[in-house]
Amino acid sequence: EFGDKVDGQRAALEERIRAARENAERIVERLESGRPSVSDSGETDIWKSDSAPYVSDSAESDIQSTTNTVYASDSGESDIPGTLSTTYVSDSGESDTRVRRGLISVGGYDVHDPHANPAADSFSLSFTTCDGAAHSPALPEGVRFIVDMVRKYGSDVTVVATGPLTDVDAALTAAPEIASKLRLVMMGGTLTQEGNCWDTTAETNIIQDPEAADRVFHSGADVTMVGLDVTHQCLLGSDATMRWRQAASQSHDPRTDARTFLADIVDFSIAANIQADARLFSTGMPLHDPLAAAVAADPSLVECFDLPMKVETETGDFHGTRGRTIGDPAGLIDPSAPRVHVALTVDHDRFVADFTWRIAQLAGD
Repeated sequence: EFGDKVDGQRAALEERIRAARENAERIVERLESGRPSVSDSGETDIWKSDSAPYVSDSAESDIQSTTNTVYASDSGESDIPGTLSTTYVSDSGESDTRVRRGLISVGGYDVHDPHANPAADSFSLSFTTCDGAAHSPALPEGVRFIVDMVRKYGSDVTVVATGPLTDVDAALTAAPEIASKLRLVMMGGTLTQEGNCWDTTAETNIIQDPEAADRVFHSGADVTMVGLDVTHQCLLGSDATMRWRQAASQSHDPRTDARTFLADIVDFSIAANIQADARLFSTGMPLHDPLAAAVAADPSLVECFDLPMKVETETGDFHGTRGRTIGDPAGLIDPSAPRVHVALTVDHDRFVADFTWRIAQLAGD
């Protein structure tokens, strides 16, 4: 039964990859002809956040997003709508007119990286004019939302990032004055643990745009890093899904009850995590994104170590490993260097119990 579920997820992912490649080809054709891009959803603005051709590397991100959305909305702690997901990868150019490009890849790797899958022709989309000057597009909706909200509410609003930091970096680039007002809680990175990417060094969200993450770390914003150091301590087991199913059984139609749906996808993720690494996940699936959302609402859940941080952007001698989140030695000798609040311990029992209880209390149908 588990094998059938995995095969179904693989087929769905292959279909998403095929659709993304076809969409990328249409974007290239329209850019070459000077026409605006029109996505399958009818979107006509190529710069809009939900139109870029990025493909997730697994069903895990969808499961994390689903459980996180339900938990955050049910907690009653957030009444400001969230921003759209990051959808383009920014180059690491140093000028204000740096070129942005979209990279068609899986898992955030460049298509030329041997770990990108599928192996595909490069669709590197550099938006430049004929004379080579960089084109400066209007801000994507998600980036503009971040800028507007921080300008309006300052540190009274918390930006929760559960993906790559591309949009946050773009907001800081477009409006650098918001850095001193920006309170950011991010799910990503790891300091004391190995990573969860192929190289066991980088964390999945960071590897998708290391340059953006490095700039955010050095921006002076109030950044709390909720990484694998703490999310791997917050494991949701089958006892939670049994509780949700029991609660759903009291509803009008348990088959359509939201708690039954959540129990199904979490049980799948529990099994997938055990298969991936029984050493770490024998008791459940890690609650990556939900923990970041919970820390934004209740910082007392974690204890942090303030450290100047950097993200390595190259792999090789004297560079380290691309995507690694590590202390910045230059910042250690500069007391004015920005510090990141790196979460290292977590009250995992309290958080997992609260998460489980809140889902169980959802309305049935």
